[in-house]
Formats: sequence, structure tokens, C-alpha cells
Amino acid sequence: MRIRFKIMIVVLPIIIVTLVIAEMASYFTAAKGITRITQQFLSFQINELHNYTENQWALLVENNYAGRPDMVLAAQNAVELYARSIRVSETEIICALDDEGNLMMTTSPLEILPEEKVSLLTMLQEENGAIMQGGIGGTERVFRAFYFTPFRQYLILSEEKAAFYRDVDQITTQTVIMILGASIAAVVLLFFFSRLLTNPLARVIKTMDAIIHGADLSSRVAVEYRDETGNLAYTFNIMIAELEKAYQQIKRHAFEAVLAQKKEQRIRQIFQKYVPKDLIDKFFAAPESMLVGDNRVLAILFSDIRGFTTISEDMAPDDLVNSLNRYFSGQVDIIMNRQGIVDKYIGDAIMAFWGAPVKHDDDALQSILSGLDMIDALSGFNEHQRQIGKPEFHIGIGISYGIVTVGNIGSERKMDYTVIGDMVNLASRMEGLTKTYHAELLISETLYNEVHRPEVPQHVPEATPELCFRLLDTVAVKGKTKGVKIYTVKRSLSEAEGIAWTLHNQGMELYYRRSFAEGAHKFQEVLTMVPGDFNAENLLARCVAYTSNPPPQGWDGVEVMKTK
Repeated sequence: MRIRFKIMIVVLPIIIVTLVIAEMASYFTAAKGITRITQQFLSFQINELHNYTENQWALLVENNYAGRPDMVLAAQNAVELYARSIRVSETEIICALDDEGNLMMTTSPLEILPEEKVSLLTMLQEENGAIMQGGIGGTERVFRAFYFTPFRQYLILSEEKAAFYRDVDQITTQTVIMILGASIAAVVLLFFFSRLLTNPLARVIKTMDAIIHGADLSSRVAVEYRDETGNLAYTFNIMIAELEKAYQQIKRHAFEAVLAQKKEQRIRQIFQKYVPKDLIDKFFAAPESMLVGDNRVLAILFSDIRGFTTISEDMAPDDLVNSLNRYFSGQVDIIMNRQGIVDKYIGDAIMAFWGAPVKHDDDALQSILSGLDMIDALSGFNEHQRQIGKPEFHIGIGISYGIVTVGNIGSERKMDYTVIGDMVNLASRMEGLTKTYHAELLISETLYNEVHRPEVPQHVPEATPELCFRLLDTVAVKGKTKGVKIYTVKRSLSEAEGIAWTLHNQGMELYYRRSFAEGAHKFQEVLTMVPGDFNAENLLARCVAYTSNPPPQGWDGVEVMKTK
């Protein structure tokens, strides 16, 4: 919106409101005065008629003619003649009605309509002495009246409402015309003067528009007045001169910025194949921070193809590479879709982690779901391998959860964004234990506890059933003396498996309480539900052995692993 119209929007209402207030004040004063005079004159007429009627009756009474009907009629005729004489307009009517509303006298032709009688008599009977309005003879009229008891009549002096308020209506029309005329004149004058005031601003805008579209910083605005608009033009010219000086520098910096952006895009495109996108974004946001290690609680996953050496010996190199590429593509997509970071490939193994460089509330749970997804995806991969006559892949996955050191590790010439620490080693050892415990997926006790904390958000889709966990053992991996509980996990169980896993977990509680006979009974029930279950058979054998030859005092149920 242009500034001249803004000026008009601000100023015009002030002018119009002022005009309206002034004209309305004059209008109300004039209308009130005219109405008062008209009402007073109407009151004067009715009072004169009332006095004359009383005088006529007084003459009858003085001469003892009040009881003669012919003399009373003569007095009524005299009143009618007097009423005709005091009329001041053709539309004015003086009439008389009896108690039933019948017309007894009128100075002009008049017919009281039936529907008017009731409302008219009601108003007349109130006798409040005020000016009244109502329909008489099919016309809205203003009237005054009085009841003359000797004649038993209502004498009414009335005037058409339009005629009564004619002068007021004329004043109203004149007032509206004057307000409209004054408003139009104000709009025209205000438009003219606002345009005169804003023309210098318009020239500044025009020059600026020419500079923007033509990129010609040599344009200048003429200084016309020694006022604020003149100062604006002068300072505008100074600003353009300074912009002209800076323009070359801006173009040079813009060119350098484009080159830097293109270089950054090329770096991103190259390194996103090797480094997570979140890590690249963090590096460009704060390059210096990426050289500093950080201790964080992460979930670490190791996945390995079992018997890969044997598989590679039986496959041509190009077939092996193609199979590995398809396998890695599916597995990596699963990890990244679950917010994980693929740290590295170690031959046929995959190392991944969750919780860095960006932490999420459900990193622990997502790591478990990724492991389950990887196992599920392997079925489709193996189906394709069978179709093309290639060997199937079988994998073991180990996941741990705890504090590790994460950051750029290496030398100035070669660095990796990776994680190191005991939890990394534990995850690697647990992946190896999947062979020992005949399980595709093992998770650590810390990971199990994390996903079972009440305050941890479980962002699992509604279609995903509740995860099922089975405690398999407490082990001390090679190189460690302290034991950790290990669990296997599935998305769903058959009815028999569900009963068996519950019995197995109960048996583990009895086992750790040294109730070996009762524990053996539980594991025997597991084998009844799931014949040939390796872990139940293993623990049953332990319980039987410990029943006859109990372990020493201080036994904590830890199995020390001798191999990786």
C-alpha cells in the first residue's frame, strides 16, 4: 500500500468524524428546536379548543340550557365551527369520538377503521396529556386529545406524521448532503496534498527500482526541498555511492562463496559414501569439535557371516563380490533406517552403533529392532541365493550397551570416526558367542535393562508386537573375569515357545539361587515343550551335575569363556 493512501487512511477518518460530529450536533439542535416548537403549537391549539369547549358548556349551564338536547347540539356545532377556524393546514384534522370510538364530529372527511378503534381508545383512555402517535383513518398521525365529560366525547387534534416532521426530515436530508459533500471535498484535497508531499519519496523509490532492476549504481535522486524529504534524497545518494564502492567487493565475495559451496557439495557427495551424513553436518558446523573424543553411552552391534571362509572358497571372486554387495546393501539400509551409523566393514563383518553423533531417546531399542530386521531380511536374501544357485549366508549378531569413547581416531593423514572401549569388545565377543549358544542374536544385560526402564520411550510401531527376551547365561568373555548376563530376543513366539521361554527364565532364577533340582525340573519342562532346545539341554546338564556335586561357596553362575 502506498504511503499517500496510508496518509489518507489515517487523516481522512479524523476529518470525516469531525465533520459528522459538527453536522450531527447542528442537526440535533435544529431538529430538537423545530420539534419542540411544533409540539408547543399543537399543545396550544388543543388548549384553545379545550377552553372554547368549556366556555360553550359554561354558557349552557348559566342559562339553564344544559338539559336541552337542542341547545347541547348547538354548543357542539359551535365547537366544530371553532375547530375549523383554528386549523393551520389542509392535512390537520380535528374530530370527536364517543366512548365507543364512533366518529361524532370531524373538520375533514375521515373514516375510523375498525382495527384502529381499539388501539385509539386505549391511548385516549390513558389521559396522560402527552403527544401520541397512531393510525387514524388509515394514516399515521400525531395528535393531542382530551375527554370532555359533559359531551361524553374525546376531542382530538391531529396532524399527519409526515407533515408534522417535514421540517425535521428536510434538515436530515440537508445534513446528509452536507456531510457527503464535505467528505468528497476532503478526499479530493487530501489526495492532492498527500500526493504533493509524497512525490519526492516516489522519486526515491523509482530510482531505487531502476538500480535494482538495472544494477546501475550511478543513478541519483534530485534534492528538491530543504526538509525531511530533501534530507532523505541526500542521504539516499550518499548510501548509493557507498554501495557502489562495496558492490565489487560483494561480487567477489559472492563468487568465492559459490566456489566454496560447490566444493562443500562435492566433499559431501564423496564422503557420504564413507561417513554418516549426521557426522558430516556436525563437522561443517564445528570442524574443531570433531578432533576431540567424547565419552558416550552407545549401543554397539557386530554382525558376522558364519563360515564365510568356506563360502568364499566355493565361489568365483566376482560372484562373491556381487553376493556381498547385495548382502551389505540390505543390511546397511536396515541399520541406517533405524537411525544407526555403520562404523566399518571388517571383512564380511559389519560394525555399527547408535547414539552418536546424534543421540535419540530410543537408540537402545532401535539397535535391537535393527538386529531382528537384519535376521528377517536374510531370509529374502537367501531365497535369491537359492534361485541363482549360490550358497546361503547365515549370520550371528551381538549387541552391547554402555560407555565408549567416540570421535575421530587416527593420524593427521588418515582418521576414522569410530568408537573404542570395553563395550565394543563385548559386542564383538557376544557375536562370537552366538555360535556357542546356537542363537542368531545375543544382547548384553545392560542393553536388556535399558529397554526395560519405565522412563525409556518405546517408539515401536503399533504393528510390531512386544519383544520377547530369554536369559541364556552369565558369561565372562575371554580376557575378562566379571560376568555379564546374555539374552536372546525375538519379535514373536509360537504358543509352545512362549510357554518354554517363560519356564526357561524361571529355571534360570532357580539356577542362580542354587536350587538346581528345581531348576532341572523347569528345564526338563522346556524340553518337553521344545524338544532338542540346545540351551535348555545345556542348563539341564549343569543342574544335574551341580545337584550331585554342588559348586563351591561364592559361586555366582559365571561361565568363563576360553575362546573368542
